[in-house]
Amino acid sequence: HINQLCARAVAHGVPLFNVLRAACLNPVEHYGLRCGLMRPGDPADFIRLHDLVGFKVIETWIDGQCVAREGKSLLPKTKSPRANKFLATAKQPSDFALSAPCGVTNIRVIEALDGQIVTGAGEAEPLLCEGRVVADPSRDLLKIAVVNRYGDAPPAVAFVRGVGLKSGGIASSVAHDCHNIVAVGTTDEDLARVVNLVIANEGGIAVVGPDGLTDILPLPVAGLMSDGYAEDAAAAYARLTQAAKSLGSPLHAPYMTLSFLALLVIPALKLSDRGLFDGTKFEFVSILA
Repeated sequence: HINQLCARAVAHGVPLFNVLRAACLNPVEHYGLRCGLMRPGDPADFIRLHDLVGFKVIETWIDGQCVAREGKSLLPKTKSPRANKFLATAKQPSDFALSAPCGVTNIRVIEALDGQIVTGAGEAEPLLCEGRVVADPSRDLLKIAVVNRYGDAPPAVAFVRGVGLKSGGIASSVAHDCHNIVAVGTTDEDLARVVNLVIANEGGIAVVGPDGLTDILPLPVAGLMSDGYAEDAAAAYARLTQAAKSLGSPLHAPYMTLSFLALLVIPALKLSDRGLFDGTKFEFVSILA
């Protein structure tokens, strides 16, 4: 982004050396960064550019070592201990079933909003099947589940509108603030499949669908981070996003929206591993409206 800002400034007529001073010298002096400034005795920290117009980087050097060339890292991959805690065990479709209380007429529904971390709090007439409340993709009424990953406990299950899946399910262990597993699916079977995929990998972002669609970006470091190369993680994330959209989701960033559906401190209605939470009243509420 610094390169882009430099190119933009030069294009707008800002003197070149003013731009270079703002990008290279001022931050080091202002923040006291431990970077070489190409003075005698300094470590050789510098970049080579194609030109001083587009500012495309050819090479990056740190302490006299070339660490990146033409956008590819040259740093060796190193292994480190994987801090993680994933104690949840595999779930069955029956774990996500919801019995229909006698006389139920309306249920509370989390309303996911594209590009927002806030949610709406709506209601809907439930779809009943063999004494159970089930998802209804035709009305964009899907099941959402939060599975505690720090211990073995039954999933919390509710309903969400706005994710838009027509089939399959998506799940993630990136779920602010507790980072339990949060999943949305069109059937109990899809919920079990996608949640178990995350559990088996001890963290990750996953999708399941028809025609054998199964994919995951493993996140073995605390269930939050990849220990692979950034380029590979980015490609996998893009692939998963496209897969979620192919299942019908209209969301610009389905997994980003998913990660905030369990963030209780943001109104209006969210789901934790303990159940539905009204962020406006700041209290747990029943799924029954």
